[in-house]
Parts: sequence; C-alpha cells; structure tokens
Amino acid sequence: MGKLDYYEVLGVPKNAEEREIKRSYKRLAIKFHPDRNPGDAGAEAKFKEIKEAYEVLTDPQKRAAYDQYGHSAFDQAGGMGSGSGTADFSDIFGDVFGDIFGGGHRQRSGRGADLRYNIELSLEEAVRGVVKEIRIPALVECDVCYGTGAKPGTSIVTCLTCHGQGQVQMRQGFFSVQQSCPTCQGQGKIIKNICVRCRGHGRAEKLKTLSVKIPAGVDTGDRVRLSGEGEVGERGAQSGDLYVEVKVRKHPIFDREDKNLYCEVPVNFAMAALGGDIEVPTLDGRVKLRVPAETQTGRLFRMRGKGVKSVRGGGRGDLLCRVVVETPVRLNERQRHLLQELSDSFKEGRGGQNSPRSKNFFDGVKKFFDDLTR
Repeated sequence: MGKLDYYEVLGVPKNAEEREIKRSYKRLAIKFHPDRNPGDAGAEAKFKEIKEAYEVLTDPQKRAAYDQYGHSAFDQAGGMGSGSGTADFSDIFGDVFGDIFGGGHRQRSGRGADLRYNIELSLEEAVRGVVKEIRIPALVECDVCYGTGAKPGTSIVTCLTCHGQGQVQMRQGFFSVQQSCPTCQGQGKIIKNICVRCRGHGRAEKLKTLSVKIPAGVDTGDRVRLSGEGEVGERGAQSGDLYVEVKVRKHPIFDREDKNLYCEVPVNFAMAALGGDIEVPTLDGRVKLRVPAETQTGRLFRMRGKGVKSVRGGGRGDLLCRVVVETPVRLNERQRHLLQELSDSFKEGRGGQNSPRSKNFFDGVKKFFDDLTR
C-alpha cells in the first residue's frame, strides 16, 4: 500500500500557507504523540507519518519537489524520511511556535522540569491563609561546578564541528538538511573534563526547604505556583516551577461549598416548639441565633458574611445553619410523666392542629388504602 498524500495526512489543501500547515501539525502531533499514547503502535505510526509530512511541506525545496514528483522525489534523493519519527513532547511546541514566530531552528534549552507538591491544610488555615515550610527532593545546581558541568579549574570549549551553533548542514541528493550536531548533541559546547559530582549535567539531587505563602480563601484543588523553584535546568538553563496543590481536611463542624459554610445545629424539643436563642459557632467565634417557635427539623438559617472570602475575589460567603430537632433520651420519671401529659393533650380533639404534617400524611395514607378497596 502506497504512502498517503502529505496534504491529506495533515488535513490541509494543496495551496495551504506555511502557517496553516504548522498549526495543523501541532494539533495532530499533540494528539498522536507516543508520550500521550503509550503502547499504541497505531498512534506511533500515525505520528511518524504526520512528522514526515510536516518536514516536507514546511521546506520550500522539498515541497516544490513533492508537488512536482510526489513521493518518488525523495526515493531519488536517497530517502528523505524523518529519521526515527519521534520527538520529545516539548519539542512539538518549541519547533512549531519557534518557526511561526521567527525562532528558526534552535537547540533545546534544557529547562528544568516542573514539580508538584501536595499540601494538606485545616479549614481555618485555608480560609485565613498561612505560611508553611516544606521540604522537597529536587535537582538543584551542582555545588561543585556551579551548574557548568565541568570539573572545577577546567574550561568548556566550543564545538569545532558546528562552531558553537549546535546545528550542522547535511546534504542528501539535491536537498540540504539542518540537524543537531552529532558531536555536541546540539549544545554547541563540549566538556572535556566532566564534574565528578554531577557527571557533567550541572545538577545534583538534594532536599531543599521552602517557605510557601498560602493565600486566604484557597480550597481543595487550588494550586500555588512558585516560579523557578522546580528542578534546575541542565548546565545553567532556566529552572522549572513548583506547583503546591492544596487539599483541605474535613472539618468536624463545617462543610464548605465554594464561599458558603454549612453546619448542623441540634436543638431540643422544647426550644424547637417554644423558640429561643442559642449560640452557634462561626470561624470568627460564637454568635447568637434566634430560633422562632414551631421550628421544624431541616430549616435553614442564613448568617450573612460568616462564610469564606474566596481567593478569586468577590464578597464573603454565608454560614447556613441547618436545625436538627433532637429527640430527648434517658428520661427520668417526671420527664416521662410531663411528656405523657403533653401527648394526651394533643389527642383532645384539636383536629391535628398541633401536628399538621402528621395529620396530612395519615389522611393521605387512609385515602390511599380506601381507593385500593373500591
């Protein structure tokens, strides 16, 4: 089976401009890259096909030859394939954006990796903000060679093959191809005497202690970014970032939903019936809540401004107190007697006025069974 048309592979018309080709390549390369599809041979083959098409259609000479002779142009030129057809995932972004915005062919920066640290906070810490000290293992600048990768007292020399450019020109048939220098692997420099501590990488593993300021109002899933506190890049390259991801522990009293807090407030039977004032907790201390007479279980009372001020801005949320009427337990004889008298008084022909929900429920049950027997 012959190769697919390169334009079809990238999903662009034959008159597509270079910018359109690069945009399509970036989208497809990200989708089918082996790093995102581990173990998927089909995705790997598709990625190689996409990369090969991209390399041909973004080179004016190759594209002209392909438009005139098709795939046979490259067979005559000794095989102008795309090598292994794989690339570091970050290279897709670097190559495409670099070409679009005038970066041309550049050697890889060797930027250090980003790191993630999970931190657990109490609700109070998350609401008010806190400064935490953390210790993380990371690759840091080598303290022997200070990031150069070279043995102290020795120098780093310019690569004689590429003269410090990191790229060399290779001729294949009537095409000229630019690729990474095979001598210095695209670095442009050569270390003859490597540092024994970091083996020439300019980095060494070490535990480092950091002070992290957590802003007020964070919630589970929020991240705090510490720029430049990730792994140090190779041989003095830019460091990555550290992302501190927040998880808020479950609170014994409050539940949080966005900016609002919820809590259950138990009240005894007498207060629910007669009403009264009770103290309820907030994150700022105790406040009084007035419970009106004849309050039922489940009723919500909103205390404005007693919730959380979100890290994303806006006003402070509310505290919503859900009343739970508690059935009395461990009654003594007098309490039993009083409750019995109260129960008897409910039966003295008041037509269910004391318990309207119970009356409506049992009236409905009676009607349900009456309808079944008709």
